[in-house]
Amino acid sequence: MAHILSAVAWPYANGPRHIGHVAGFGVPSDVFSRYMRMAGHDVLMVSGSDEHGTPILIAADEAGVTPQELADRNHRLIVEDFVALGLAYDLYTRTTTRNHHAVVQELFRGVHANGYVVEQTTMGAISPSTGRTLPDRYIEGTCPICGAEGARGDQCDTCGNQLDPQDLIDPRSKINGETPQFIETQHFLLDLPALAQALSGWLDEREATGLWRPNVIRFSQNILEEIRPRAITRDIDWGIAIPLEGWRENPSKKLYVWFDAVVGYLSASIEWARRIGDPERWRDWWNDPEALSYYFMGKDNITFHSQIWPAELLAYAGRGDKGGEPGTYGELNLPTEVVSSEFLTMEGRKFSSSKKVVIYVRDMLARYQADAFRFFVASAGPENQDSDFTWSEFVRRTNDELVAGWGNLVNRTASLVHKNFGEIPPLGELEPADAALLERVEGTFDVVGGLIARNRMRQAVGEAMRAVSDVNRYVSDTEPWKLKGEDERERLGTVLHVTAQCVADLNVVLSPFLPSSANAVDVALGGAGDVQPMPRIEEVEDLDGGAPYPIITGEYSDATPWRRRPLVPGTPVGKPVPVFTKLDAAVVEEELARLEGAGEG
Repeated sequence: MAHILSAVAWPYANGPRHIGHVAGFGVPSDVFSRYMRMAGHDVLMVSGSDEHGTPILIAADEAGVTPQELADRNHRLIVEDFVALGLAYDLYTRTTTRNHHAVVQELFRGVHANGYVVEQTTMGAISPSTGRTLPDRYIEGTCPICGAEGARGDQCDTCGNQLDPQDLIDPRSKINGETPQFIETQHFLLDLPALAQALSGWLDEREATGLWRPNVIRFSQNILEEIRPRAITRDIDWGIAIPLEGWRENPSKKLYVWFDAVVGYLSASIEWARRIGDPERWRDWWNDPEALSYYFMGKDNITFHSQIWPAELLAYAGRGDKGGEPGTYGELNLPTEVVSSEFLTMEGRKFSSSKKVVIYVRDMLARYQADAFRFFVASAGPENQDSDFTWSEFVRRTNDELVAGWGNLVNRTASLVHKNFGEIPPLGELEPADAALLERVEGTFDVVGGLIARNRMRQAVGEAMRAVSDVNRYVSDTEPWKLKGEDERERLGTVLHVTAQCVADLNVVLSPFLPSSANAVDVALGGAGDVQPMPRIEEVEDLDGGAPYPIITGEYSDATPWRRRPLVPGTPVGKPVPVFTKLDAAVVEEELARLEGAGEG
């Protein structure tokens, strides 16, 4: 058994999340975490709402509320959506907690004490119309290195190079299109060049494992070539105070949001340990060199997880060119794997809330089953290349694969058992076809489990669905509905027992992808409906005296083991209710019309 940290990207709380966000980090991390629990590992899955930075201030101004009120509202929306989607966090928290502020400040002090924070006079971008600092990511222009349009003020996604906003050719604000004003300002920078050798060595080790997706490791190594110090403080009044004399008291200087957000993986682990009454338990995942950690995000976040966060960890431990000693938290584990997904587009276009090219998680789940969406992401999501969400493909996969393939197999198996026996029949003498199918289906545990462990989700769900097809073929070949004679009753019972056992097996195999429907399938076969534990919302007090807030948590220690559970003859089986909802073909036109109508509004 291993200690496994599932570190899930922190969604930004300037608005509700759309399906492109959760396709990149939400569903993949949940499938992985659920499987790892079932395989017997001690999993800690953490994340939270990222609530600092200028975009929150901008959105709050537009909404006529304070930044805290906006963060409160959006955090609750995100929590509710993620629970509805079935994301099984041990703790989903937020960055405005006092615990998070304290952990971030401890990380900063440790990195500073070891000499990896340098003070410099830099150029800051200011909005001429508001006088407010513009975040690097809210400035775009032409890349001075490769000439690509649409480069951001922090990096160019085309060539992967780190940039400063003033380097851009024809820089402009993404908020209102105006040309930023650049002024001199004092800031602290993370001395990345002093950590480059340690980062390079670590990335080479990671490449040697062969675990990382090739695009992620290549991108991560490329960005080291142009590495330079990076600002970790900002001219802003909304954020975490800089914990140094002469800076702490300055209300307009805060730690940069990107520095504080990545520390959230650690602060959430510490908060979780404190909440379960075992304050040092987080160390099992962070200080034990045998523990494993997997970081899930979209590709626009690779830099922060394969360069910035590892650099912070190395600096805190004193493992860069300047040496140093670990702080209070000790030597903290670097990521085992950065699991980055590509982008999901929608009907051939980039998601854009401002242009109304979007479907929010809440709207999706109000109209369709959560597991239908999860199935689409698992089977057709942006795992290692950009993929396109289209309503026609969503309807096709739901109807042809989920409903007609898996749902139909479940329904007719339970119906045949109920009609002919009313309970799971005993297993008689096996014929070669019976034994072959049982062996074939049991083999999916190793195959699918191995693929999920390597974050090959599309392959994994494909293997499971091929096994579903094989069981459907077995039912068609054996034709149990024709076994009507008294002398055929034992054979009928054997065929139905074999079929039901295979359905039960595949239900376990598919359960990380389809958790809520797995419980419904279990009920259909006479089970208790407890194959997959589900997350819940808890209203909690801030541990250190701040305002209360909702969290996502759950009890997952009784996860179903990743193996065959032999069915018990005599278990009552009632008349089944269809688990999945078939979609009308009209859904496609309705949703496209809704999308076009929103775009015109």
